[in-house]
Amino acid sequence: MEKSKKTVVFGASPNPARYAHTAATMLKERAVPFVPVGIKTGVTSGEKILNLREKPVLPDIHTVTLYVGPQNQTEWYDYILSLKPERIIFNPGTENQEFMDLAREKGIAVVPACTLVLLSTGQY
Repeated sequence: MEKSKKTVVFGASPNPARYAHTAATMLKERAVPFVPVGIKTGVTSGEKILNLREKPVLPDIHTVTLYVGPQNQTEWYDYILSLKPERIIFNPGTENQEFMDLAREKGIAVVPACTLVLLSTGQY
């Protein structure tokens, strides 16, 4: 597995019960660099969660893994696309045909899959 797949955990949470938190933990365990971004403040897997509302500038992003439902994605389309990721992983419950089509138009790979499964099975 490549270590250079810098990943934005979009919808990061300090709550250990959230899948986004588990994803951050698994990325850290596998030495995949990640940046947690969300509306919740705090820390996840040793990394400070960046304030999504500030739309932080993040260079060299390979993957955005989504943990925000379709009803809350629309306002962030432009921001996520501005990160110029190579792929966006639409985790279960985040699938959104409109956003998937927009990403494909920009040449971004769209992966409807579970980040936790991809990491667990070495397919990340």
